[in-house]
Amino acid sequence: MTQEQGELQQRWPLVLATCIGIISSSFVLPYYTIGALVGPVTAEFGWTRAEFQSAILFSSGLGALTSPFVGWLIDRFGARRVALPAMLGLGVGFFIASSMQGELWMLFLAYGSIALLGAGTIPVTWTRAIATSFFKRRGLALGLSLTGTGICASVAPHYTVWLTSEFGWRGAYIGLGLVPFILVWPVLYFLFRPIESSGAEDIKVDHQAHQAHEGLTLSEAAKSYRFWILLLSILFAYMGFSGIGPNLFPSMTDDGFSREQAATIQSVFGISIIVGRVVVGYLCDRYWAPGIACVCLLMPTIGTLIFYGDQSYVMAAIASFTIGFAAGAELDLMAFLAAKYFGLKHYAKIYSVLYATLAVCSGTAPMAFASVYDITGSYDTGFVAATVLFLAASMMVLALGRYPKAFSSHG
Repeated sequence: MTQEQGELQQRWPLVLATCIGIISSSFVLPYYTIGALVGPVTAEFGWTRAEFQSAILFSSGLGALTSPFVGWLIDRFGARRVALPAMLGLGVGFFIASSMQGELWMLFLAYGSIALLGAGTIPVTWTRAIATSFFKRRGLALGLSLTGTGICASVAPHYTVWLTSEFGWRGAYIGLGLVPFILVWPVLYFLFRPIESSGAEDIKVDHQAHQAHEGLTLSEAAKSYRFWILLLSILFAYMGFSGIGPNLFPSMTDDGFSREQAATIQSVFGISIIVGRVVVGYLCDRYWAPGIACVCLLMPTIGTLIFYGDQSYVMAAIASFTIGFAAGAELDLMAFLAAKYFGLKHYAKIYSVLYATLAVCSGTAPMAFASVYDITGSYDTGFVAATVLFLAASMMVLALGRYPKAFSSHG
């Protein structure tokens, strides 16, 4: 058995647990369910779409503010001790959302509770666990773990539509809150044991163990042009992805598709995220990751141009696939590139700052897209803006240059 095969065979429970944890994280589950809740909640309370989507802005803003603190907690106590209580807190946040009334402040309270109580489930928790536990196959391990985003995007809209039709939107929030308690927390308790919490003695290669203690500090990374190139490329890319994601469902129903058809198109988006995660994770272990990122970020321009104007059901599914594939690749690439260019010693802090940028985009872009709809009655302007953002991001990543030799000799 080769060392590369041994990593995956020895630590597959960690990959599985991380994937399941991401499915029910505060960054993923609210994001991929809010689209299916827009119609019933706004119909009852008379809110605009922009007002309702502002919940994601508020939630993501809190996520951005808390991410450096979460990174510090992970560096100090380990990912396991942070993830377990936060997963229960996330469920409580959804229960709070089920009791919303017609005042907007209650909407912000609900999604703020999801963000704060579930703060320890943000991506840095999961990517740190994988990055410090895998070396030769880090890219593939990250890709497999982060497929949780795609699985959620595929399943959550259908689950939410079913909950809403059977139990109303309040029952849907309760049903979503049960997921962390009943399905996810037990898996994390038994299987989510990163090397940092199960003992560094499990690492059989001394050089790999040494690699986990190499890297730049946050202040050193911030002085590097690569840090700002990576940050700005994330900013541009996620403004596009985050604007489209939560608004894809309502944009499809506006174009005449049924709620079930819109959920299926959203599921195609989710399936392509999974494909993007695995394919790009595999490629990153073998080829220059910025080049892969450039190609991936060019793909969604095809999808946004298809969505501009009228489209058939098949073309909408194709467009959804191209955007989802790139969205899946991007989070994997961000985690991989952060480890490659800045090392692992202060990975959690550096990644937390990059994630904060992503979180700001994830919060502002959905409301911006919804505001465009409220003003123009169409999402077309938003799709054009996303095309420009994807093109800019694809060009920027090429400027990252070669990997530093100090802590990127492999994996």
